[in-house]
Amino acid sequence: MGLIFLFIDGIGLGSPGIRNPFESNTLPGFSMLTAGQKMTASSDRINETGHQYKAIDARMKVDGLPQSGTGQAALFSGKNASEIIGRHFGPYPHSAIRYLLEEQSLFIKACEQNLTTHFINAYPDIFFERASARNRWSCTTLMTRSAGLALNRVDDVLKGVAVTAEIMQDVWRSQLSLEVPEITPAVAAGRVVNKAQKYDLVLYEYYLTDKAGHSMDPEMAVWALERLDAFILAILRLMDTSTDTLLLTSDHGNLEDLGIKTHTLNDIPLVAIGKHARDFSEVKSITDITPAILSSLQPK
Repeated sequence: MGLIFLFIDGIGLGSPGIRNPFESNTLPGFSMLTAGQKMTASSDRINETGHQYKAIDARMKVDGLPQSGTGQAALFSGKNASEIIGRHFGPYPHSAIRYLLEEQSLFIKACEQNLTTHFINAYPDIFFERASARNRWSCTTLMTRSAGLALNRVDDVLKGVAVTAEIMQDVWRSQLSLEVPEITPAVAAGRVVNKAQKYDLVLYEYYLTDKAGHSMDPEMAVWALERLDAFILAILRLMDTSTDTLLLTSDHGNLEDLGIKTHTLNDIPLVAIGKHARDFSEVKSITDITPAILSSLQPK
């Protein structure tokens, strides 16, 4: 039994229309997440034993546009990071909330409950050089390192046991000149599902959705969404919903409105499919995610 947690940066539930790529493009993977609906603000909630889909809050009762640093710190700790510092902050975690990821994170709490966790993303050497030089780590990498877990590197990609940020390894080849083979989203999905047989919790982070939203470029949005969609579709086909659970959510809105460059105030989607999907039926905010995961993974 494993829980696959897909953290998709910068996707909210926006108004239907041509500025919303979730409305204007055919996305069969996302369609499975929503039982055939477009993933927009007008979609209906799904409240079934093996399938949950609903809108949840990312604003955390703090004025201003939600940001990645506070949003992800809240998502991965269960604490209202924005309220702690009195504002939304990002993209990196503010110094006053780093402790949430260093001492009170989802991974650390899972370890305290004798649960096994794995962050399947891989990072190139240049990432480690820059992050170490500045001591500036993203929320997920800070959480992972602080829990005493190793971050995947190029060798793990070559061994076929880790997944790159862009899923298909093509950007590592074209932009970083790394000798890694290009793969399909289905191959990457297989790696995730395989890890879920070995760990209680497997996390994957996809940030190109947020990058595409900031670009306001419909072509980049399609590029980022189509590979993610194929990845999601393959995971749903490969996983055993009688034993495993897929959880998907975000940290704030962005990509759903290509008419603006900034983040949005929109609610974000929560999807849970599989054996313990019902455990996420009461989630109302990103601060509820970590407690719900830890509760769901307890022996029943």
